[in-house]
Amino acid sequence: MSTPRAVNPFGRKMSSRTLTGLKRWSCQNKELPAVSQIKSIHVYDFDNTLFNTPLPNPKLWNGRTIGILQEVQFFVSGGWWHDSRILAATGAGVEKEEGRAWEGWWNEQIVSLVELSMEQRDVLTVLLTGRSENSFPNLIKRIVGSKKLDFDIVSLKPEVGPNDQRFQSTMKFKHAFLEDLMFTYKDAEDIRIYEDRPKHVKGFRDFFTQFNKAQMDGEQLPARKPISTEVIQVVDGTMTLDPVVEVAEVQRMVNDHNIGLPRSGTNATRLQIKRTIFYTGYLIDPATTEKLLNLIQLPPSTPDGEIKFLANNLLITPRPAPKSILKKVGGIGAKMTWEVIGTAVLENKIWAALLKPIPETAKFYTENRQPIVVLALRRGARPMDAARIHNWQPVPKDKSYCFETTVGEKVLLRVETENPEETEWDSLFPTKNPKRKHPPELEGTPTGPNVVAEVNANNTHRQYYPPRGRGGYRGGRGGTGGGYRGNPRGGGGGGGRGRGRGGYQYRSLDDVGERSYSGGYQNSLQGYGNDEHQAGYHGHGGGSYPGHGGQGGYNGGLPYNGY
Repeated sequence: MSTPRAVNPFGRKMSSRTLTGLKRWSCQNKELPAVSQIKSIHVYDFDNTLFNTPLPNPKLWNGRTIGILQEVQFFVSGGWWHDSRILAATGAGVEKEEGRAWEGWWNEQIVSLVELSMEQRDVLTVLLTGRSENSFPNLIKRIVGSKKLDFDIVSLKPEVGPNDQRFQSTMKFKHAFLEDLMFTYKDAEDIRIYEDRPKHVKGFRDFFTQFNKAQMDGEQLPARKPISTEVIQVVDGTMTLDPVVEVAEVQRMVNDHNIGLPRSGTNATRLQIKRTIFYTGYLIDPATTEKLLNLIQLPPSTPDGEIKFLANNLLITPRPAPKSILKKVGGIGAKMTWEVIGTAVLENKIWAALLKPIPETAKFYTENRQPIVVLALRRGARPMDAARIHNWQPVPKDKSYCFETTVGEKVLLRVETENPEETEWDSLFPTKNPKRKHPPELEGTPTGPNVVAEVNANNTHRQYYPPRGRGGYRGGRGGTGGGYRGNPRGGGGGGGRGRGRGGYQYRSLDDVGERSYSGGYQNSLQGYGNDEHQAGYHGHGGGSYPGHGGQGGYNGGLPYNGY
């Protein structure tokens, strides 16, 4: 009776492995080292391990859009990780960046390790990525070539594997490749993999445990000795595209999706980029925010993460401002100068500053009784409760200062199904809930729960007491941009799951179904505001390998309409 051929853990019959067969996994035409020469194998992931690939910007897009931009099923073109134009737009674009080797976009510590691997004659150096072999080989080779990184193998995910495999996920592809790699270089004594995503780190470790167990049990033919394995988790650096470029590229993805729908054979719908305006306010620049935060005196031993720092705006209205209100404040982009005249703390939960306009005769509009800036909130506090502050402590003259604000909006963009019957006003709201809308016919009529005041220099004001009912504003958005209960549509706060850090997470290639972090950007004629205390990244956690730092906010000119 003949002995049946052994089957590996992934269901494919084993066969002899050759260098010619292994080369079929690589997208570069390069002779591989002799099997007997290689004693160690070093495998490097590309995205956010070796190269700090730009991720969808949480200060531009709402949380749901951060997710769907990265889902392969949502766009006909495949989305963020399957459209080579996104990667090509990194920095100043491929034509300019290639000449300067994408300076600033690398994890330089991993680059140094690759260079050390290249210098060792008994080490096989591999770049392994789940990027599509159909779309990305030339671009990735240009990127690594500009840094003069010479890999023995550059392997991208093929539509069909060398043995006619079809891969359900990036991880299945990488397992199949690594299996061929270890059986071909059967004399290699150890293999190291550098990877940023915890989910994949665990997947590799489980795979190697199963692989070595099969060798020791004699379950696989051709057999090889168990191999020493190490999977190093790399702390990635969070980088983003220029905001204007990013919006333009996503718009192009949306356009391509809509054009390709008729021949896609899917039930997908036409898409559109829409805006959500969280509030209109006198926006404060980052440098002034830092100065205002110096006015806060926190209680001793305040736990980390307990306080949310704001100081980014003086609220005009917690929603899109109607034309009548915009006219009163001078329109989007109007400048206003203020002086800090007092500070207060409410129940050790809310820190705020009291302002007065400069000159004192200047008119302004706010839906609070007084012009105040919420500086910080304890967890669970609501910005709207700052209206309860009555006792203000004067600011000493040596600490008082003046600063300039710009009228603008806190905006997040979102990608949604196109609705031809939707009005421009309706499109500002991601949820079609009439309680949260203030339709154009109510323009100029205050609807908030607090008294609305138009104040001039003499502190005389006209008060409105809106009726309590179904049309009133119910949230606690104030000037926070999100994060706490009472702020049902807030655009910030909180980290997502899955990457071991407090910022937002990316879902690369086949990672779907996880929530993402959402932030926001402040929109005015001056451009994109760095709202770092509101929607910034909160450091890295997990991981056993130090990574590359993130990128801050932007000050470029980002138009707020016409996308």
